[in-house]
Amino acid sequence: MPRFSVIVPAYKVQAYLHACLESVLAQSYDDLELIVVDDCSPDGCGAIIDEFAAGDPRVVAVHLPENTGLGPARNAGLARVTGEYVLFLDGDDTLVPGSLEAIAHRLKETGSPDLLVYDYARVYWSGRAVRNEFRGHLTEAGPAPFPLADRPGLLKVLMVVWNKAYKREFIERQGFTFPPGFYEDTPWTYPALMAAGTIATLDRVCVHYRQRRTGSILRTTSRRHFDLFDQYERVFSFIDARPELARWRPVLFRRMADHFTSVFSARGRLPRGTRADFFRRARAHYRRYRTPGATPKFTTRLRHALVRLGSHRTYRAVTLARALLRRARRYGSAAVRAVRGALLQAHYRVQLCLPLRADLAVFSAYWSRGYACSPAAVEERVRELAPHIRTAWICAPAYAHTVPPATRRLRPGSAAYWTALARATYLVNNVNFDRRLVKRRGQLLVQTQHGTPLKHMGLDLQYRPAAGRDMDFARLLRDIDKWDYLVSANRHSSMVWERVYPAAYRVLEYGCPRSDVFQRATATDVALLREALRVPEGHTALLYAPTHRDYVRPQPRLLDLDRVVRALGPRFVILSRPHPTHGGEGPPPCENPRVIDVSGHPSVEELCLASDALITDYSSLMFDYAGLDRPIVLHTADWEAYEAARGAYFDVRAFPPGAVARDEDELIDIFVSDHWRGSRSAQLRAAFRARFCPCDDGHAAERVVRHVFLGEDPAALPPVVPLEERRPAPAAGDAGAKVFPAGRRPPHETPAGR
Repeated sequence: MPRFSVIVPAYKVQAYLHACLESVLAQSYDDLELIVVDDCSPDGCGAIIDEFAAGDPRVVAVHLPENTGLGPARNAGLARVTGEYVLFLDGDDTLVPGSLEAIAHRLKETGSPDLLVYDYARVYWSGRAVRNEFRGHLTEAGPAPFPLADRPGLLKVLMVVWNKAYKREFIERQGFTFPPGFYEDTPWTYPALMAAGTIATLDRVCVHYRQRRTGSILRTTSRRHFDLFDQYERVFSFIDARPELARWRPVLFRRMADHFTSVFSARGRLPRGTRADFFRRARAHYRRYRTPGATPKFTTRLRHALVRLGSHRTYRAVTLARALLRRARRYGSAAVRAVRGALLQAHYRVQLCLPLRADLAVFSAYWSRGYACSPAAVEERVRELAPHIRTAWICAPAYAHTVPPATRRLRPGSAAYWTALARATYLVNNVNFDRRLVKRRGQLLVQTQHGTPLKHMGLDLQYRPAAGRDMDFARLLRDIDKWDYLVSANRHSSMVWERVYPAAYRVLEYGCPRSDVFQRATATDVALLREALRVPEGHTALLYAPTHRDYVRPQPRLLDLDRVVRALGPRFVILSRPHPTHGGEGPPPCENPRVIDVSGHPSVEELCLASDALITDYSSLMFDYAGLDRPIVLHTADWEAYEAARGAYFDVRAFPPGAVARDEDELIDIFVSDHWRGSRSAQLRAAFRARFCPCDDGHAAERVVRHVFLGEDPAALPPVVPLEERRPAPAAGDAGAKVFPAGRRPPHETPAGR
């Protein structure tokens, strides 16, 4: 008897069925049977099912002689199950890798409950993935298993059949079957949750719920949406037959009323001329099943009252009025924004007529996404070495918490923001400022960039349409003409910047300021960072930080991190850091507990310090990380495609900072064989470090501050500490690493040692 029986009904999903079935058969936990029901689909679903059945004995193909609908098709699958637990999956959805293993572990951990509820993520046709908003109810904290009475909030989780695992014995004992018609999940899921003696939860995304742009049954216009009334009749009949479940009537009554109004209000579901009939049916059900005890918020009570009174026209009028009010607010807000913008620009023009403030410096990074990168390193040193200069940081409100208390925060677009841009003598950024910035005589704009260039940049993107896309190169030239200084980490960067950003600025080849922390941090700092990230003591932490692919959307899953971390063994954890420009385009995060999602961490430099090694592909982070003198492994599976689309200034495979893997298997082998930290990898890293980190000695930001802000002679700046004398922060696993007490630095890092 297999542990799991997975039932997949298929009807008009030929474009998605391959991915669905493969997601089940490729699971790391393979004690399963996959029952696929062809609901007399007119497309190629039947042939696809037979193909999978012929290639894998775990697949059971069921072909129905006529189309019966989703519920009866699932019943046909139930008639053939032999597994201990039954799972359902729709033919256009997929199981996340490692899900069955996680489900099996949780079932064992909670004593084989009647029902296990797990999480899901909506995956849109654009590639955007959004996790269930009610996932908080799936917490694994507290006693388990439990009855529904202990966790009634589970009824707020989407009432679908495919986010649960059901014990087959429980299904047979209760006699559960699916009814025909739309909304067939309703009379299954509510009774199952209420009747289950033992329930457990799994706070992990196990299903990717595909949000198709077209083709969803519940978004079609049809009178079959009236089936919803029959489905709720079945739910209340189930409760009436079991007096012990009467306590759930108020909750279900409210959910029913909410469901009716949501279907009624949804555009395009009910055919023209049927809305009044639907409302009358809703009123009849409301009066028949009305149960005291439901106390929703005012707007919900108003909707429910209109349903109870049968006020169809009033309900539509109220709905229309609310829509008009929202539209009026939207247009009113747009008008207010336009007037406000004009007033702010007028305010800016006035400020441009006032004298510059010699004691004011304004900083920003990554398009106002918080206190980060080289501008942050320079700002910190300005406060330390030039305390007479007041500093201000431009950041969106969501990132205000990242800015040090001693630094003034400026909200983009505010009056204070425009005042600061107009009056500050010093402007520092790692990208360009607002295009409306007027560069004044006497202002000094310092451009730090954000990494050593491997991929093509600036004007070179004119010849790379996949990467350059709609870049306005004329505007780019206008922006770089505002630069006075460009901070460079090495000779390679200086030569590239001067060519791809041609302007009259001066290059300051002083090192990469954001890398200073690597030379200044202590072993204690590293330990505290690892503790904050919940890296288990004694584990090897690998930072995985891939770069962005300009030429593909959504961003591809470049590594199966669940497979990698399982192959490396229990003493490894992976800190997963997708590129910050991914937004919602990247693949959903891995759910393995040893893969720690650090995408929201504000400082990539701190992640570098907390890790023992870096896994990347073509990210500029490798150049900074080399200064830490810790192992780096490159995963270059798509080098040819990346180089063709984006272009690179040199073949990093020919001059790498460490071991190079051409595919996932090679990457795993590099770690399993210990090649990642072998002598050859160390030799490659040393050569790479000598070429690209010649000035990264912990004093780059200090050199910038002394030259630009204090006006010191370049000849008097702190000399570069030789590579062999540098003492970067030790990794957590470094044996014999010299540890300096908290508050002390190595001798070459003290200001007096200049």
